[in-house]
Amino acid sequence: MNGSNRLQRALNFTEEGGVPYDLGATTVSSISKIAYKKAMEHRNIPPQYEDMDTFDPIQQIVQPSEENFSILGVDTCRIGPPRISTGRPVESKAEPGKWEIQDQFGCDWVFQAAEDHYYNMTSSPLKGYDSISEGLAQYTFPDFNLERETVLSHFDKQFSSVTDRGIVIDRNCAGITEVAFRIRGYEEFFMDLALDPSGAVALMEKILEYKIDYWSAVGEYLNRQESSSKVLVAVECDDLGTQSSLLFSPTMMREMVMPLQEKLIAHVKKCIPNTKLFYHSDGAIKELIPDLIEMGVDILNPVQFTAEGMQPEELKREFGKDLVFWGGGVDTQNTLPKASPEVVKDEVKRNIDTLAPGGGFVFAAVHNIQADVPPENFWAMWETLMLYR
Repeated sequence: MNGSNRLQRALNFTEEGGVPYDLGATTVSSISKIAYKKAMEHRNIPPQYEDMDTFDPIQQIVQPSEENFSILGVDTCRIGPPRISTGRPVESKAEPGKWEIQDQFGCDWVFQAAEDHYYNMTSSPLKGYDSISEGLAQYTFPDFNLERETVLSHFDKQFSSVTDRGIVIDRNCAGITEVAFRIRGYEEFFMDLALDPSGAVALMEKILEYKIDYWSAVGEYLNRQESSSKVLVAVECDDLGTQSSLLFSPTMMREMVMPLQEKLIAHVKKCIPNTKLFYHSDGAIKELIPDLIEMGVDILNPVQFTAEGMQPEELKREFGKDLVFWGGGVDTQNTLPKASPEVVKDEVKRNIDTLAPGGGFVFAAVHNIQADVPPENFWAMWETLMLYR
């Protein structure tokens, strides 16, 4: 059975074929360059990967080569744009080893090669304004139509090398609220949500427009592709939770944020019918899961079971007939980087035993595998999955 078939069966709640394995199908289910190189070298496997700067330099994550995907038994395949559509990082002439990039929203990011594992955001274009409305009057939003040809050229290259793995169409940028926080500044946007809700919504609506233009282009592109029928999943996201609660009040979330999410999800499903809608949100979001199901979400990621109320047993029992769980395979905050290989194996087996019965489970770590994960723990995770999938 090939990866596409295995993924399709799991998405349709069928156990036959085993648990699919995802590594790199999205920018939230990949692996850092450092962890990947260490893991491959640990087993004398050449650590081949696609050019990181055209995938996601910000998170310093990689897409393994096709050869390495085959070695690892990965069942998924990413089709999607680079995280930063405005260019590649540039090294500072004044400070060698300091790399800088500005994203399409005008946010600046910096990476110090000697000390950082990923880029850190250093500026927000609307941070200095007294009100969000004043800032919006001066701010020029990115126009996806100016990026369209560059983005679709990535699609051409990716589709030309499509294999028998399940195809996943990834998003073009972070979530609606995530981008709003970055453009306005985190403290300022939290204040805007309370003091200037109409301005906060206006900012989020512009981000929604940018996303809608992207998905419209994707839908038009796929209509011209013979292999478009192989596309199984479309990915969207927003980080709506903390470790212990929603990011802000449920009332505010439902009045200001969820209507925009619903419009986005409906548009994606209209542009790419017959695909499953994958939705990523970290944190303690159990309270919102019924809302997500009602608005058309088919797949929940990353299943952060260390967050409040996100225990796998309860999630599977309450939502396992309506949602596919993509993630939740192993904790990336503590278990993978800090525990022994034996503890990693126990956790992976326990989560497979909980989430796999009845289908509706795609194995991935809880978010990207970070740079501090020892190679022994990566392989402990992988071996256990291969044994019990």
